[in-house]
Amino acid sequence: MAPGILVDEPQPAIAPVGALKRNDGLSRDLFPDGIRTSGQHPPLYDLLKPYSAFPKSITGPTVWQCSDFEGHPERWVHRFTANEIAELSSAADAFLASGIPLTGIAKELFPLPTLSHTLSTVRNDLLNGKGFILFKGFPTDQWTIEKTAAAYMGLGTHLGYPVSQNSQGHVLGHVKDVGDDPTQIHSVRIYRTAARQFFHADEADLVGLLCLHRAQEGGESDIVSVHHVWNVLQREHPDVAELLTKPIWYFDRKGEVSQGQDEWIRKAVVYLERDDKQDGAAPRVYAKWDPYFIKSLQRFWDAGVVPPLSDEQKRAAEILEQVCLREALHMILEVGDIQIVANSHLLHARTAYKDFAPPAPRRHLMRLWLSTPEDEGGWALPFPDSHEKKRGGVQVNDTPPRAPLDAE
Repeated sequence: MAPGILVDEPQPAIAPVGALKRNDGLSRDLFPDGIRTSGQHPPLYDLLKPYSAFPKSITGPTVWQCSDFEGHPERWVHRFTANEIAELSSAADAFLASGIPLTGIAKELFPLPTLSHTLSTVRNDLLNGKGFILFKGFPTDQWTIEKTAAAYMGLGTHLGYPVSQNSQGHVLGHVKDVGDDPTQIHSVRIYRTAARQFFHADEADLVGLLCLHRAQEGGESDIVSVHHVWNVLQREHPDVAELLTKPIWYFDRKGEVSQGQDEWIRKAVVYLERDDKQDGAAPRVYAKWDPYFIKSLQRFWDAGVVPPLSDEQKRAAEILEQVCLREALHMILEVGDIQIVANSHLLHARTAYKDFAPPAPRRHLMRLWLSTPEDEGGWALPFPDSHEKKRGGVQVNDTPPRAPLDAE
């Protein structure tokens, strides 16, 4: 079956945006704030736009090149001041003293009277501007792991709502080589290995990475503006740009599915926001991509249940990676750095790495996935959970949220 045939298949009736099983008002015994992560969903196919509706070129603050920031850290780095650290410390101490679990942390429970104004500006730039920031000077070496986690998650609540990152319900994730085999990509999440991560976007609006320990070598970060990449593709490979807008791409869910759900999702790679945006602005180009979740479909290709990649799709994936590599901004995360990246209009990657020999600690990043719902300034996505407070993420049945303090 040719992948393109699927575009013309009859589609089931589409529910209105937000017409999902309720994810709020739930048992606080399971979900401390009463809200469940929405999880992964197919797009609303009737709302997907043809290539002809996409812009030939994008302009504005979301479009940037490496040269705009390389050598200009003042444009994208914020070093915490002593007063900001004191504010984070006080809020973390008060939260831990309250006895509320980390899974119940919320913006209203983590007041930052001064820093919150800076974070509001940062949030707007993440959603509507360049889409990334690097915070420096988070005192991980001075605080306990519990306080570090509380301060980090508390800071994150001023940017978005923490959502589950895996089938275990982890709202505090750990990017660390735990010995999983990266060749077993049908079941292994690559962040749990030392292998290279190709350019991708996570299943959340924002991703945060706090560096606790560095690797001996490698493990460096690359980020790229999707809108700049789109402009490059439109100039150099318009056929690739067009193919990326078609919902002919299958993505593996690696077994992280709720009862009754398929083991894969058919999507496009590049989308336009919905026409009914609340601000009335022109729809923006949005990307969802992770090549590892395509390559891991081999078992389904062999069984004939989903079509294998066509030669055109393989070429498009290779060209997309090549353009991202060519145009990316490279950075090295030091201990105490926090990188926040918007998954809407940036792709990010990581080089392979080698850890120090024991007993030195392994490379370790704490990860947050944060939701920025449409009703609170987030992008108007052609997905059924766009208005959900905790849209996106990975949710399996009613698995409650967990915030482990190390990799499991």
